[in-house]
Amino acid sequence: MRVHFIAIGGSAMHNLAIALHQKGFVVSGSDDQVFEPSRSRLQKYGLLPSIEGWNPDRITEDIDAVIVGMHARPDNPELLKAQMLGIKIYSYPEYLFEQTRQKKRVVIAGSHGKTTITSMLLHVMKVLGKKVDFMVGARLKGFETMVHLSDDSDIAIFEGDEYLSSPIDRRPKFLWYQPHIALISGIAWDHINVFPTIEEYNQQFERFVQTIQPGGTLFYYGGDPTLRNIAQSLNSTETVAYDALEAKTEQGKTIVHYGKNKYELKIFGQHNLQNLSGALLVAQKTGIAPTDFLEAMQSFEGASRRLQILAENKDATVFFDFAHAPSKVKATVAAVKEQYPHRHLTAVAELHTFSSLNRKFLPQYKDTLMAADNAVIFYNPEVIKHKKLPPITPDDVKAAFGSPRLRIITNATELETFLTQLKPLNGNLLVMSSGNLGGINLRSIASQII
Repeated sequence: MRVHFIAIGGSAMHNLAIALHQKGFVVSGSDDQVFEPSRSRLQKYGLLPSIEGWNPDRITEDIDAVIVGMHARPDNPELLKAQMLGIKIYSYPEYLFEQTRQKKRVVIAGSHGKTTITSMLLHVMKVLGKKVDFMVGARLKGFETMVHLSDDSDIAIFEGDEYLSSPIDRRPKFLWYQPHIALISGIAWDHINVFPTIEEYNQQFERFVQTIQPGGTLFYYGGDPTLRNIAQSLNSTETVAYDALEAKTEQGKTIVHYGKNKYELKIFGQHNLQNLSGALLVAQKTGIAPTDFLEAMQSFEGASRRLQILAENKDATVFFDFAHAPSKVKATVAAVKEQYPHRHLTAVAELHTFSSLNRKFLPQYKDTLMAADNAVIFYNPEVIKHKKLPPITPDDVKAAFGSPRLRIITNATELETFLTQLKPLNGNLLVMSSGNLGGINLRSIASQII
């Protein structure tokens, strides 16, 4: 098979390209810009385009399939050439489905927690020596790629994203996978640029559960009223609600009580205990005993950029987290405060996504930082201009978050100064962003202040 990737530099795209290369496919690709870490990883496997940019001459009749990423536009010259030649064009979720048609497919969806739950399952599978195909949205310790496809596994585990499949396929990615086992961790409005109302956003999950295969199972977080309503609408699908596993914090460690046994974990927070409960049920459905699952989970350190420890000593810790949507921000701040109730917590969140910088969406962040002792919001007005959004003011942000004492920073230099001057004695710093914090070196700053 010869496959060409248009926009090969994307996070999921370059991982799929590597996975197919490892499977023995002939892989080529193009992009107008390829950033790290995609650049180094593609180069390692000989897949980095020799010249950046789009060139329709790359598209020839001997190509079996073209996979197009979201970074490409509908008028991309290579895409137009492929359409003219009648070459089969796929989005990456569609191609993942094609590669796993004959396997039992597990799909983990939800507005928050889906990466962590998928990571938990993959970690356990690896510890127990079980072969599995997968796609996950973060780098995992012990895994070379975020995508793996093979001919010798019976199961595929996919993180199910509700965002669009490709520039010419406006369906959510998770509608492609047709799971036999599905899990939804929770629903909270996001992606306002694609789903302008809560109703439209929720509808995508209603469509998703309809793709569960006959005789399949849906696991869902029972504390979410929207999910409860969706589950009650299903007739031919087994539905199972879950809640957080019972646990206690002892000397800064999370101890899960299950049956007569105790398991010490490296992860913490109520939301992670919910994630753990859902992952355990999915694992059981694939034939893994709860005791084996929990024993394997004792070595799980979390997914990349999820409550990642950048620096620590006996009195203080600097965490970084990818949290950006309101539900994620609230759960992450609460988790750190619950785990270290006697430590002062400074929480810094960057507004970077289309939704978070949209004045209409901002009120969704109300009270999300309430668990922090000191809260800061950073955003770059130039990013707002680049996204062609109406400007927002510091007063807009304060009003939306419901915190008049909230500090607003709109300059990267000021943010760096603020962080370097912190003295977190008996205190934690939590930085949350899906952007780049104006280009500051957060790891270096963390080392300075600890």
